Amino acid sequence: MSALRGLRGLRGVRGGLSRSAWVVSGAVIALVLTACSSGPEKPKPAQLAPVAALMGTTLAWSAQVGASHAMLAPRAVSGRVFAAGGSGTVVALDAATGKDVWRLNLAQPIAVGVGSDGDLAAVITRSNDLVTIREGKEIWRVRLPARSFTAPLVAGKRVFVLTADRTVRAFDGQTGARLWVQSRPAEPLVLSQGGALIAVGDTLVAGLAGRLVGLNPLNGSIRWDAPVATSRGTNEVERLVDVVGPVSRVGNSVCARAYSAAVACIDAGGGTVAWARPAQGTTGVHGDDRLVFGTESDGRVLAWQRTSGESGWQVDRLKHRGLTAPMAVGRVVALGDSLGLVHLLSREDGTEMTRLTADGSAILVAPVLAGDALVVQTRNGGVFAWRPQ
Repeated sequence: MSALRGLRGLRGVRGGLSRSAWVVSGAVIALVLTACSSGPEKPKPAQLAPVAALMGTTLAWSAQVGASHAMLAPRAVSGRVFAAGGSGTVVALDAATGKDVWRLNLAQPIAVGVGSDGDLAAVITRSNDLVTIREGKEIWRVRLPARSFTAPLVAGKRVFVLTADRTVRAFDGQTGARLWVQSRPAEPLVLSQGGALIAVGDTLVAGLAGRLVGLNPLNGSIRWDAPVATSRGTNEVERLVDVVGPVSRVGNSVCARAYSAAVACIDAGGGTVAWARPAQGTTGVHGDDRLVFGTESDGRVLAWQRTSGESGWQVDRLKHRGLTAPMAVGRVVALGDSLGLVHLLSREDGTEMTRLTADGSAILVAPVLAGDALVVQTRNGGVFAWRPQ
Protein backbone atom coordinates (compact mmCIF):
# COMPACT_ATOMS: atom_id res chain seq x y z
CA MET A 1 0.00 0.00 0.00
CA SER A 2 2.95 2.34 -0.47
CA ALA A 3 1.17 4.01 -3.38
CA LEU A 4 -1.69 4.97 -1.08
CA ARG A 5 0.68 6.52 1.42
CA GLY A 6 2.28 8.36 -1.50
CA LEU A 7 -0.92 10.34 -2.02
CA ARG A 8 -0.03 12.30 1.07
CA GLY A 9 3.23 13.32 -0.53
CA LEU A 10 1.81 14.72 -3.76
CA ARG A 11 2.77 18.35 -4.35
CA GLY A 12 0.67 21.00 -6.02
CA VAL A 13 -2.71 19.35 -5.54
CA ARG A 14 -3.63 21.07 -2.31
CA GLY A 15 -3.52 24.69 -3.39
CA GLY A 16 -6.89 26.33 -3.85
CA LEU A 17 -8.80 24.02 -1.55
CA SER A 18 -10.16 25.20 1.76
CA ARG A 19 -10.43 23.15 4.95
CA SER A 20 -7.32 21.11 4.05
CA ALA A 21 -9.05 18.83 1.56
CA TRP A 22 -6.87 16.94 -0.92
CA VAL A 23 -7.76 16.52 -4.59
CA VAL A 24 -7.40 13.09 -6.13
CA SER A 25 -8.30 12.15 -9.69
CA GLY A 26 -9.97 8.99 -10.85
CA ALA A 27 -6.74 8.08 -12.65
CA VAL A 28 -4.78 8.34 -9.39
CA ILE A 29 -7.34 6.17 -7.62
CA ALA A 30 -7.04 3.56 -10.36
CA LEU A 31 -3.26 3.67 -10.03
CA VAL A 32 -3.46 3.27 -6.26
CA LEU A 33 -5.84 0.33 -6.47
CA THR A 34 -3.66 -1.30 -9.12
CA ALA A 35 -0.54 -0.84 -6.99
CA CYS A 36 -2.35 -2.37 -4.01
CA SER A 37 -3.13 -5.55 -5.93
CA SER A 38 -1.08 -8.24 -7.56
CA GLY A 39 -3.40 -8.63 -10.53
CA PRO A 40 -2.52 -8.63 -14.24
CA GLU A 41 -1.52 -5.61 -16.28
CA LYS A 42 -4.17 -3.21 -17.52
CA PRO A 43 -6.46 -5.03 -19.99
CA LYS A 44 -6.33 -4.05 -23.64
CA PRO A 45 -9.38 -2.37 -25.18
CA ALA A 46 -11.87 -4.78 -26.68
CA GLN A 47 -11.51 -5.29 -30.41
CA LEU A 48 -14.55 -4.11 -32.32
CA ALA A 49 -16.47 -6.05 -34.92
CA PRO A 50 -17.12 -4.34 -38.28
CA VAL A 51 -19.55 -1.47 -37.83
CA ALA A 52 -23.19 -2.53 -38.02
CA ALA A 53 -24.50 0.69 -39.67
CA LEU A 54 -28.13 -0.04 -38.80
CA MET A 55 -28.93 3.68 -38.90
CA GLY A 56 -27.67 6.51 -41.05
CA THR A 57 -26.03 9.70 -39.81
CA THR A 58 -24.42 12.66 -41.47
CA LEU A 59 -21.81 15.06 -40.12
CA ALA A 60 -23.70 18.35 -39.94
CA TRP A 61 -20.79 20.60 -38.91
CA SER A 62 -17.55 20.82 -36.98
CA ALA A 63 -15.68 23.58 -35.17
CA GLN A 64 -12.45 24.03 -33.19
CA VAL A 65 -12.07 25.50 -29.69
CA GLY A 66 -8.56 24.37 -28.72
CA ALA A 67 -7.15 21.25 -27.13
CA SER A 68 -7.60 20.42 -23.47
CA HIS A 69 -6.84 17.56 -21.13
CA ALA A 70 -9.53 18.83 -18.77
CA MET A 71 -13.03 17.41 -19.02
CA LEU A 72 -14.64 20.48 -20.62
CA ALA A 73 -18.18 19.53 -21.51
CA PRO A 74 -20.10 21.53 -24.13
CA ARG A 75 -23.50 22.93 -23.22
CA ALA A 76 -26.42 23.11 -25.66
CA VAL A 77 -29.23 25.55 -24.91
CA SER A 78 -31.49 27.99 -26.79
CA GLY A 79 -30.22 27.04 -30.25
CA ARG A 80 -26.57 27.49 -29.31
CA VAL A 81 -23.70 25.20 -28.36
CA PHE A 82 -21.37 26.72 -25.78
CA ALA A 83 -17.87 25.23 -25.58
CA ALA A 84 -14.45 26.05 -24.17
CA GLY A 85 -10.87 25.08 -24.94
CA GLY A 86 -8.19 24.53 -22.36
CA SER A 87 -6.09 27.56 -23.36
CA GLY A 88 -8.86 30.10 -22.79
CA THR A 89 -11.18 30.16 -25.80
CA VAL A 90 -14.92 30.28 -25.10
CA VAL A 91 -17.37 30.11 -28.00
CA ALA A 92 -21.07 30.17 -28.69
CA LEU A 93 -21.85 28.22 -31.86
CA ASP A 94 -25.05 28.23 -33.86
CA ALA A 95 -26.49 24.77 -33.19
CA ALA A 96 -27.86 24.51 -36.73
CA THR A 97 -24.72 25.48 -38.65
CA GLY A 98 -21.78 25.35 -36.23
CA LYS A 99 -20.81 28.92 -37.13
CA ASP A 100 -19.54 31.29 -34.45
CA VAL A 101 -22.18 33.44 -32.79
CA TRP A 102 -19.36 34.86 -30.70
CA ARG A 103 -15.86 33.84 -29.64
CA LEU A 104 -13.74 35.18 -26.78
CA ASN A 105 -10.20 34.37 -25.72
CA LEU A 106 -9.78 34.89 -21.97
CA ALA A 107 -6.01 34.34 -22.28
CA GLN A 108 -6.17 32.09 -19.21
CA PRO A 109 -6.33 28.30 -19.06
CA ILE A 110 -9.86 27.10 -18.39
CA ALA A 111 -10.51 24.41 -15.81
CA VAL A 112 -14.30 24.12 -15.93
CA GLY A 113 -16.91 25.15 -18.43
CA VAL A 114 -19.38 25.94 -19.79
CA GLY A 115 -22.60 26.75 -17.97
CA SER A 116 -25.22 28.88 -19.70
CA ASP A 117 -28.91 29.71 -19.77
CA GLY A 118 -28.61 30.72 -23.43
CA ASP A 119 -27.82 34.34 -22.56
CA LEU A 120 -25.15 34.39 -19.86
CA ALA A 121 -22.27 31.91 -20.07
CA ALA A 122 -19.94 31.03 -17.19
CA VAL A 123 -16.58 29.25 -16.98
CA ILE A 124 -13.97 28.76 -14.25
CA THR A 125 -10.29 29.30 -14.93
CA ARG A 126 -7.40 27.35 -13.45
CA SER A 127 -6.73 30.40 -11.29
CA ASN A 128 -10.14 29.80 -9.67
CA ASP A 129 -11.76 32.79 -11.38
CA LEU A 130 -15.46 32.43 -12.09
CA VAL A 131 -15.94 34.40 -15.33
CA THR A 132 -19.28 35.32 -16.92
CA ILE A 133 -19.70 36.27 -20.57
CA ARG A 134 -22.57 37.72 -22.56
CA GLU A 135 -22.48 38.00 -26.36
CA GLY A 136 -18.72 37.62 -26.42
CA LYS A 137 -17.95 40.20 -23.73
CA GLU A 138 -16.79 39.52 -20.19
CA ILE A 139 -19.39 40.78 -17.70
CA TRP A 140 -17.77 40.09 -14.33
CA ARG A 141 -15.37 37.74 -12.59
CA VAL A 142 -15.01 36.56 -9.01
CA ARG A 143 -12.09 34.71 -7.42
CA LEU A 144 -13.33 31.49 -5.81
CA PRO A 145 -11.73 30.36 -2.54
CA ALA A 146 -11.55 26.75 -3.71
CA ARG A 147 -11.09 24.82 -6.93
CA SER A 148 -14.03 23.54 -8.91
CA PHE A 149 -14.41 20.64 -11.33
CA THR A 150 -18.12 21.07 -12.05
CA ALA A 151 -19.53 23.38 -14.72
CA PRO A 152 -21.38 26.37 -13.23
CA LEU A 153 -25.16 26.32 -13.38
CA VAL A 154 -26.75 29.50 -14.77
CA ALA A 155 -30.44 29.67 -13.88
CA GLY A 156 -32.96 32.14 -12.50
CA LYS A 157 -30.60 35.11 -13.07
CA ARG A 158 -28.11 33.47 -10.73
CA VAL A 159 -24.86 31.58 -11.18
CA PHE A 160 -24.37 28.55 -8.92
CA VAL A 161 -20.97 26.96 -8.34
CA LEU A 162 -20.08 23.63 -6.72
CA THR A 163 -16.49 23.72 -5.46
CA ALA A 164 -14.29 20.77 -4.60
CA ASP A 165 -14.52 21.45 -0.87
CA ARG A 166 -18.16 20.34 -1.11
CA THR A 167 -19.56 23.86 -0.98
CA VAL A 168 -22.30 25.41 -3.13
CA ARG A 169 -22.06 29.15 -3.77
CA ALA A 170 -24.66 31.41 -5.39
CA PHE A 171 -23.87 34.66 -7.21
CA ASP A 172 -26.04 37.37 -8.69
CA GLY A 173 -25.94 36.90 -12.47
CA GLN A 174 -25.89 40.64 -13.18
CA THR A 175 -23.30 41.85 -10.69
CA GLY A 176 -21.38 38.84 -9.39
CA ALA A 177 -22.34 39.66 -5.80
CA ARG A 178 -22.25 36.59 -3.56
CA LEU A 179 -25.73 35.70 -2.37
CA TRP A 180 -25.20 32.68 -0.13
CA VAL A 181 -22.95 29.72 0.71
CA GLN A 182 -23.92 26.18 1.78
CA SER A 183 -21.19 23.78 2.93
CA ARG A 184 -20.75 20.14 3.83
CA PRO A 185 -18.21 18.92 6.43
CA ALA A 186 -14.77 18.45 4.92
CA GLU A 187 -13.36 15.03 4.08
CA PRO A 188 -9.69 14.13 3.53
CA LEU A 189 -10.03 13.50 -0.22
CA VAL A 190 -12.15 15.08 -2.94
CA LEU A 191 -12.53 13.91 -6.51
CA SER A 192 -11.20 16.00 -9.42
CA GLN A 193 -14.20 15.17 -11.57
CA GLY A 194 -17.43 16.95 -12.45
CA GLY A 195 -20.25 16.54 -9.95
CA ALA A 196 -24.00 17.10 -9.89
CA LEU A 197 -25.56 20.57 -10.00
CA ILE A 198 -28.98 20.90 -11.64
CA ALA A 199 -32.28 22.73 -11.27
CA VAL A 200 -35.41 20.66 -10.64
CA GLY A 201 -38.42 22.96 -10.61
CA ASP A 202 -37.77 25.52 -7.87
CA THR A 203 -35.13 23.36 -6.16
CA LEU A 204 -31.38 23.39 -6.71
CA VAL A 205 -30.04 19.83 -6.52
CA ALA A 206 -26.35 19.36 -5.72
CA GLY A 207 -24.15 16.34 -5.18
CA LEU A 208 -22.35 16.76 -1.85
CA ALA A 209 -20.11 13.80 -1.02
CA GLY A 210 -22.24 10.67 -1.60
CA ARG A 211 -25.57 12.46 -1.27
CA LEU A 212 -27.96 14.52 -3.34
CA VAL A 213 -29.13 17.61 -1.49
CA GLY A 214 -32.10 19.78 -2.42
CA LEU A 215 -31.48 23.48 -1.74
CA ASN A 216 -33.64 26.58 -1.83
CA PRO A 217 -31.96 28.59 -4.63
CA LEU A 218 -32.99 31.88 -3.00
CA ASN A 219 -31.11 31.42 0.27
CA GLY A 220 -29.29 28.07 0.17
CA SER A 221 -31.33 26.44 2.93
CA ILE A 222 -31.57 22.64 2.77
CA ARG A 223 -34.95 21.25 1.78
CA TRP A 224 -34.00 17.58 1.72
CA ASP A 225 -30.95 15.32 1.88
CA ALA A 226 -30.86 11.86 0.27
CA PRO A 227 -28.06 9.27 0.17
CA VAL A 228 -26.83 7.84 -3.13
CA ALA A 229 -24.15 5.76 -1.39
CA THR A 230 -22.71 5.43 2.10
CA SER A 231 -18.99 5.86 2.62
CA ARG A 232 -17.31 2.55 3.51
CA GLY A 233 -13.91 0.91 3.28
CA THR A 234 -10.68 0.68 5.19
CA ASN A 235 -8.88 3.73 3.76
CA GLU A 236 -9.64 7.20 2.45
CA VAL A 237 -9.62 6.16 -1.22
CA GLU A 238 -12.16 3.38 -0.68
CA ARG A 239 -14.39 5.73 1.30
CA LEU A 240 -14.54 8.30 -1.51
CA VAL A 241 -18.11 8.22 -2.85
CA ASP A 242 -18.64 11.67 -4.41
CA VAL A 243 -21.61 11.96 -6.75
CA VAL A 244 -20.33 12.34 -10.31
CA GLY A 245 -22.07 14.00 -13.25
CA PRO A 246 -23.97 13.97 -15.41
CA VAL A 247 -27.22 12.95 -13.74
CA SER A 248 -30.46 11.82 -15.35
CA ARG A 249 -33.58 13.83 -14.67
CA VAL A 250 -37.11 13.01 -15.85
CA GLY A 251 -39.67 15.14 -14.05
CA ASN A 252 -38.92 14.83 -10.33
CA SER A 253 -36.97 11.61 -10.80
CA VAL A 254 -33.24 12.30 -10.49
CA CYS A 255 -30.86 9.36 -10.96
CA ALA A 256 -27.18 9.69 -10.12
CA ARG A 257 -24.00 7.72 -9.55
CA ALA A 258 -21.75 7.76 -6.52
CA TYR A 259 -18.16 7.21 -7.63
CA SER A 260 -17.40 3.48 -7.88
CA ALA A 261 -20.13 2.69 -5.34
CA ALA A 262 -23.76 2.87 -6.45
CA VAL A 263 -26.44 4.20 -8.77
CA ALA A 264 -29.66 5.51 -7.21
CA CYS A 265 -32.86 7.26 -8.23
CA ILE A 266 -34.39 9.89 -5.96
CA ASP A 267 -37.71 11.74 -5.98
CA ALA A 268 -36.60 15.37 -5.97
CA GLY A 269 -40.06 16.45 -4.85
CA GLY A 270 -39.30 15.34 -1.30
CA GLY A 271 -35.89 13.71 -1.38
CA THR A 272 -37.03 10.10 -0.97
CA VAL A 273 -34.84 7.33 -2.39
CA ALA A 274 -36.75 5.20 -4.89
CA TRP A 275 -33.94 2.65 -5.20
CA ALA A 276 -30.18 2.20 -5.03
CA ARG A 277 -28.00 -0.50 -6.58
CA PRO A 278 -24.29 -1.27 -6.14
CA ALA A 279 -22.33 -0.21 -9.24
CA GLN A 280 -18.64 0.19 -9.98
CA GLY A 281 -18.68 2.94 -12.58
CA THR A 282 -16.86 6.26 -12.34
CA THR A 283 -18.90 8.40 -14.75
CA GLY A 284 -22.43 9.74 -14.58
CA VAL A 285 -25.69 8.34 -15.94
CA HIS A 286 -28.43 9.35 -18.36
CA GLY A 287 -31.78 7.93 -19.33
CA ASP A 288 -35.42 8.29 -20.27
CA ASP A 289 -38.70 7.68 -18.47
CA ARG A 290 -38.21 3.91 -18.71
CA LEU A 291 -34.48 3.15 -18.42
CA VAL A 292 -31.34 4.61 -16.84
CA PHE A 293 -28.03 3.96 -18.61
CA GLY A 294 -24.48 3.90 -17.26
CA THR A 295 -21.00 2.56 -17.97
CA GLU A 296 -19.02 0.53 -15.45
CA SER A 297 -15.30 1.04 -14.87
CA ASP A 298 -14.51 -2.08 -16.93
CA GLY A 299 -16.48 -0.79 -19.93
CA ARG A 300 -19.71 -2.71 -19.51
CA VAL A 301 -22.78 -0.69 -20.47
CA LEU A 302 -25.77 -1.27 -18.20
CA ALA A 303 -29.43 -0.33 -18.23
CA TRP A 304 -31.62 -0.23 -15.12
CA GLN A 305 -35.40 0.07 -14.92
CA ARG A 306 -36.05 3.64 -13.83
CA THR A 307 -38.95 2.84 -11.52
CA SER A 308 -37.47 -0.20 -9.76
CA GLY A 309 -33.73 -0.37 -10.40
CA GLU A 310 -34.05 -3.87 -11.81
CA SER A 311 -31.67 -4.83 -14.61
CA GLY A 312 -32.73 -3.93 -18.14
CA TRP A 313 -29.83 -5.09 -20.33
CA GLN A 314 -26.03 -5.31 -20.35
CA VAL A 315 -23.42 -4.97 -23.12
CA ASP A 316 -19.88 -6.37 -22.73
CA ARG A 317 -18.37 -5.74 -26.17
CA LEU A 318 -16.95 -2.26 -25.33
CA LYS A 319 -14.90 -3.32 -22.31
CA HIS A 320 -11.76 -1.37 -21.39
CA ARG A 321 -12.28 1.32 -24.04
CA GLY A 322 -12.44 4.25 -21.60
CA LEU A 323 -16.12 5.05 -22.10
CA THR A 324 -17.73 8.37 -21.28
CA ALA A 325 -21.05 8.69 -19.54
CA PRO A 326 -23.90 7.89 -21.93
CA MET A 327 -26.60 10.12 -23.36
CA ALA A 328 -30.01 8.81 -24.39
CA VAL A 329 -31.37 10.48 -27.52
CA GLY A 330 -34.10 9.30 -29.85
CA ARG A 331 -33.86 5.53 -30.20
CA VAL A 332 -30.19 5.30 -29.27
CA VAL A 333 -27.77 5.63 -26.38
CA ALA A 334 -24.63 7.56 -27.40
CA LEU A 335 -21.26 7.36 -25.67
CA GLY A 336 -17.70 8.23 -26.61
CA ASP A 337 -14.47 6.38 -25.88
CA SER A 338 -10.84 7.17 -25.20
CA LEU A 339 -9.86 6.01 -28.70
CA GLY A 340 -11.95 8.69 -30.39
CA LEU A 341 -15.07 6.78 -31.39
CA VAL A 342 -18.72 7.51 -30.68
CA HIS A 343 -20.88 4.41 -30.21
CA LEU A 344 -24.62 4.51 -30.85
CA LEU A 345 -26.47 1.64 -29.17
CA SER A 346 -30.12 0.67 -29.29
CA ARG A 347 -31.98 1.91 -26.23
CA GLU A 348 -34.04 -1.27 -26.28
CA ASP A 349 -31.30 -3.89 -25.93
CA GLY A 350 -27.86 -2.32 -26.46
CA THR A 351 -27.47 -3.56 -30.04
CA GLU A 352 -24.93 -1.53 -32.00
CA MET A 353 -26.69 0.84 -34.39
CA THR A 354 -23.66 2.61 -35.84
CA ARG A 355 -20.25 4.03 -34.96
CA LEU A 356 -18.91 7.55 -35.58
CA THR A 357 -15.39 8.95 -35.85
CA ALA A 358 -14.44 12.54 -35.01
CA ASP A 359 -10.77 13.63 -35.17
CA GLY A 360 -9.21 10.51 -33.68
CA SER A 361 -8.49 12.01 -30.25
CA ALA A 362 -10.14 10.89 -27.02
CA ILE A 363 -13.68 11.89 -26.18
CA LEU A 364 -13.59 12.76 -22.49
CA VAL A 365 -17.16 13.77 -21.68
CA ALA A 366 -20.64 12.59 -22.57
CA PRO A 367 -22.22 13.77 -25.83
CA VAL A 368 -24.93 16.43 -25.67
CA LEU A 369 -28.05 17.05 -27.73
CA ALA A 370 -28.44 20.33 -29.64
CA GLY A 371 -31.80 20.35 -31.37
CA ASP A 372 -31.73 17.19 -33.48
CA ALA A 373 -27.92 17.00 -33.54
CA LEU A 374 -25.61 14.84 -31.45
CA VAL A 375 -22.60 16.93 -30.35
CA VAL A 376 -19.26 15.76 -28.95
CA GLN A 377 -16.07 17.56 -27.98
CA THR A 378 -12.68 15.86 -28.33
CA ARG A 379 -9.41 16.20 -26.44
CA ASN A 380 -7.91 17.97 -29.47
CA GLY A 381 -10.62 20.62 -29.23
CA GLY A 382 -12.85 19.53 -32.08
CA VAL A 383 -16.59 20.01 -31.70
CA PHE A 384 -18.57 17.72 -34.01
CA ALA A 385 -22.31 17.52 -34.68
CA TRP A 386 -24.10 14.61 -36.41
CA ARG A 387 -27.72 14.34 -37.45
CA PRO A 388 -29.74 11.23 -38.25
CA GLN A 389 -30.54 10.65 -41.90
